[in-house]
Amino acid sequence: MKTTFTGPDAARFAARDRATDRPVLLVGFQKQSNLGLGYLASVLRAFGYRVIIADVTAAPEDLARIAATERPLLIGFSLIFQFYIRRYRAQVRALRAAGYDGHITMGGHFPSLNPPAALAEVPELDSVCQYEGELTLLDLADALSTGGDPRSVAGLIHAGEATPSCGDTRSLLHDLDDLPWPAREVEPRAILGQRAASLLASRGCARTCSFCSIHTFYRSAPGKVVRLRAPEKVVEEMAYLHHDEKISVFLFQDDDFPIFGPNWKKWARRLIGEIKAAGLADRIAWKINCRADAVDPELLLEMKAAGLFLVYMGLESGDNGGLDVLGKGITAEQNLAAVRTLKRIGLRFEYGFMLLDPSSSFASIRANLDFLRKVTGDGSVAATFCRMLPYDGTPIKDRLVAEGRFRGDVCDPDYAFLDDRLDGFNADMNRLLNVSGWIHGTAALSPSLNWAWDEFAVLARFFPALTGLESYRRALARLTAAANRVVLGAMDTLANHHETGAAAPDEAQLTETARDLNQRLLNLRNAFVFRHQEKILAGASLAAAAQA
Repeated sequence: MKTTFTGPDAARFAARDRATDRPVLLVGFQKQSNLGLGYLASVLRAFGYRVIIADVTAAPEDLARIAATERPLLIGFSLIFQFYIRRYRAQVRALRAAGYDGHITMGGHFPSLNPPAALAEVPELDSVCQYEGELTLLDLADALSTGGDPRSVAGLIHAGEATPSCGDTRSLLHDLDDLPWPAREVEPRAILGQRAASLLASRGCARTCSFCSIHTFYRSAPGKVVRLRAPEKVVEEMAYLHHDEKISVFLFQDDDFPIFGPNWKKWARRLIGEIKAAGLADRIAWKINCRADAVDPELLLEMKAAGLFLVYMGLESGDNGGLDVLGKGITAEQNLAAVRTLKRIGLRFEYGFMLLDPSSSFASIRANLDFLRKVTGDGSVAATFCRMLPYDGTPIKDRLVAEGRFRGDVCDPDYAFLDDRLDGFNADMNRLLNVSGWIHGTAALSPSLNWAWDEFAVLARFFPALTGLESYRRALARLTAAANRVVLGAMDTLANHHETGAAAPDEAQLTETARDLNQRLLNLRNAFVFRHQEKILAGASLAAAAQA
């Protein structure tokens, strides 16, 4: 397991004076593996610091109790989604109210791209840690532990300032393989006994979608926007996790997994070769995120043979006008072609989709619903969609502000539609989908259907000979297709209601249908898993024994 920081600056960092008798407390969402916090923790530990990782959803008094007991040298908050910043503020205020007077900093996309707003929302912060934070946090800990001036640390913006005190914006890391592997302190989730872990093969995104802050985050700091790890280093980490941590499902969290264009395809084929050379190809399953224009059937078939089982694509829209506004640089037909390719080669896929965006009209809503029927009509994936939100640091938010259409605040960024009737459609859509338990929430129908499909993909990967597996797939597809017809039909009815005054969807009936389908899904899934539970459990036990 790689626990050291390497590279040209390693000796300089190692020789620096520091006092490591007090720990560093890192706080963020931990429900699923938080690789950002994991990398921060592993770098600090590589230089002798004890690091405590806490979940931001903990009760404020519990976090304050940890701080009072451990007396951390500094506390770092990792903010993933800006609309949670007031939850973070409550934690910071509780820490201050309990008497913690040490340095508190916050990092993430929103604080990095709009430091004044982050510092205004949480005035109890001492600083914002901009962009990639591993070396910034190490420098800050070293300065604080030896009585140095934190204002000399590159990459920090302090309260009352608009730019870094030292005048420098820290560059992005040049070589990701210099980093120790991320700390993983959350028990891995399991999919039918197969333990799963997140990891990264790259950082950055070469695309320039107008609604996304990822590319602006990486382009706002000096350095190369996209950096790839060496394939052999990625597989070395995978092999360690497989053999020592009993991980068999790998969830790559790359913003855009490197398979687009000739150079990245060469990289991907090197990764495939390393997976095979390590003897992992028949023992693991892995998932990637990519765009539709990167779906190459020949390459993906090679990846499937090495364990690829799930592809997530940000389709975002089925309307070409909407795709242009979103800056996707792709057409609806390219999106559909990618979906057809994945279905043809037998790869499970999921997708992101925005039914509404700032350019929306009732015509574009219908185009999007027709597109979703083409994608989901066979029941191979659950229908899911949302509305585009204009986050800080995105070109589309800047455009909406310039047009005078931006509404809301940091926690609820919003915009005025070009057609006022869409405001009512959007409000009713969100209410219906929440009240009926269809799309939003962990127990909602569409997420439950997609989880059942994820389980099926794992079964097909690790237990392809299970009796009745194909019959189960067909039954699951029929159930999913029925659910998709109902929810997309309800959105059609809702659009007609707000455009023409026709009758609205029957909310009670929609809710009852969602409950009925959810129960049918539970019965179908549980019956199949129960029928094969001995083989599934035995397979998981055999896999664990083989890895030991």
